[in-house]
Amino acid sequence: MASTEQEDRKNRRSTARNRDRILRSSERFWRPSNLELATSTAQHLMTLLVRDGELRHVRKGLYWRGIKTALGMSPPPPSALISEIAGSDGVGPAGLSAANHLRLSTQVPRRSIIAVPFRAPSDTAAVTFVSRAARTGRRTARLNASEVALLETLDGWDRVIEVPMSEAWDRLGGLIADGTMRSERLCTAARTEPGSVRTRLAALLTDAGLPEFAISVPSADARTAKGALVGVPVGR
Repeated sequence: MASTEQEDRKNRRSTARNRDRILRSSERFWRPSNLELATSTAQHLMTLLVRDGELRHVRKGLYWRGIKTALGMSPPPPSALISEIAGSDGVGPAGLSAANHLRLSTQVPRRSIIAVPFRAPSDTAAVTFVSRAARTGRRTARLNASEVALLETLDGWDRVIEVPMSEAWDRLGGLIADGTMRSERLCTAARTEPGSVRTRLAALLTDAGLPEFAISVPSADARTAKGALVGVPVGR
């Protein structure tokens, strides 16, 4: 009996220490595995802290300790949430989020749309993930978010751009020409991109004055290449 009571006291002290750790933290994620407790005990503690408004439940097994406000615990910034769930290499905006990221559209989706080079995680209240599992070159090349956004914009060219096509083309070309976008890494990633993206990227590199990079982008078949350049203001 004494041994059981000692064990109970030890568990209560351990739970109290871990509770204090969480309450002293700010602007960080917590998982049950972060605590020096049995998984079931850690999960129970976090559930109680969510109930008390001290943690915010993000998704199964993931919690956020932000700043307490009159409306409750502040949510995690989308960038932090994306990094925690999906990492950073080869991960970046897709669709309208990509065009907005590159200032080619003023439209802001209700939820950020994020492309990942693997099976898509489940969505959250703030983020919709889309899988680009076949485009493994993005991870190999360790593309950053802006470079992923460029490839995604080239993919959805006529569907996501709001500014005039010539203005969009010049803006993207400028980002490549001034080194903001790393041409060598884009060319490495291009090997696993669709033919239409490869064609537009090669044309963009050429127009940006970097034909030596353009020739390293694998060519698409003639029909795909021809279709990909319809409406694209190349060679002006």
